[in-house]
Amino acid sequence: MALVLASAATLLVIMNYTAPIVTLPETAAGLHAGPSAQTWLLSSISVGLAAVLLITGSLADDRGRKRVFVGGAAVFTAATVATAAAPNAAVFIAARVALGAAAAALLAAGLGLVGHAYPQPHERVRATGVWGAMVGAGIALGPLIFAGLASVGGWRTGYWAFAAAGVLLVVAAVPLLPESRAPQPRPLDVPGSLTLGGGLAFLVAAVTEGRTGWLRPGVLLPTLAAVVLLAAFVAVEAVRREPMLDLSLFRRPLFVVASIGALFTGLAVIGPMSYLPVVLQRGLGMTPAQTAYLFTVWSGTSFLVALQARRLARRIAGRLQLASGLLLCGVGAAAMLGFVAADSWQRMVPGLFISGVGSGLLNAGLARLAVESVPAGRAGMGSGANNTARYVGSSVGVALTVAIVAAPDGAELNRGTNAALLVSAALAALSAVIAVVVRERPH
Repeated sequence: MALVLASAATLLVIMNYTAPIVTLPETAAGLHAGPSAQTWLLSSISVGLAAVLLITGSLADDRGRKRVFVGGAAVFTAATVATAAAPNAAVFIAARVALGAAAAALLAAGLGLVGHAYPQPHERVRATGVWGAMVGAGIALGPLIFAGLASVGGWRTGYWAFAAAGVLLVVAAVPLLPESRAPQPRPLDVPGSLTLGGGLAFLVAAVTEGRTGWLRPGVLLPTLAAVVLLAAFVAVEAVRREPMLDLSLFRRPLFVVASIGALFTGLAVIGPMSYLPVVLQRGLGMTPAQTAYLFTVWSGTSFLVALQARRLARRIAGRLQLASGLLLCGVGAAAMLGFVAADSWQRMVPGLFISGVGSGLLNAGLARLAVESVPAGRAGMGSGANNTARYVGSSVGVALTVAIVAAPDGAELNRGTNAALLVSAALAALSAVIAVVVRERPH
């Protein structure tokens, strides 16, 4: 039941995460959102995710994984209702930030529950492979279901459906989930929680606003606040006897590889892929439903590959699995160059397929390493740190892609899209090299 409910929660979170991707123009029009607000419509959930993932992971380990999971599901449901009923962009964005925080609790506690339920390495690889496959399944099903519901009852309909699913998750989790926690719970790290949560929130806000100019006060001030708060977090954790994030984990090469892999997965894969449906709708005139179907080539392949990736566990090291996935994602991005100028969605298909194979390897590998790279009893911390890196990277990736594409249509849209794809390919290749170079050693 831990695996079933954690996988269901991950599927629901990722489906909700991808919801604005295919209906951004309609959602923006319904909320009267301008160009800057549209970036926030995509990125706001990442603020909540990045800010509290590590915090909820530590809370789950120390206060009870079931307790944090159920609480996250309840807040997730309430925030989804607020999103569906939002009268304007400001309320929608605030609700999505709260939704991201609730999603963080579900992801961190869910993977912690799976890690506790499957202590044997072989069983754990299979279980985390299933959990990781839900990321690909959510990316595949979310746009399809949301676009279908939007075509029937408008863009708000999908959020009402997600809220109903959230109620079912709460009702199932309370009686069916077993409780678990670390053998030696630690006291709540209040200074660490405040400095990390605030620092990451300011960082994502600065990156999101940066698309309109990096030297504006609205970007420089939150950047400065992020630097100060994150530096304070490191200082606090370095002297605490029982820190929320044990900085000594960064002496473990496997933990470093997992963190870098997650960061670049968000930056080079999730971020660009989140914005390409908008390019298809603006440049090729495709409908939300058409873009959702097209992107199942990527997300569906990712889901199938992640399910089968467990077979690689005895044949390939975790860092090499990450490197292979990142390299394939880079090749896939390069293979999509020129589709806007050619006015051809068919030109994207090979690149989407190659990227899907790479994403499947990444999703399964990151879930596996998030648990394996930390001490026993700290699966929530590992999950929180790994997913924090992933969603910080995705926020930066979305903002970077929007800033590079920059043009609404025409030849400039083609040049901007090609530039964004080349940057994605280069970043993926760089992170693949890092994953190969950083070698595991006994600790």
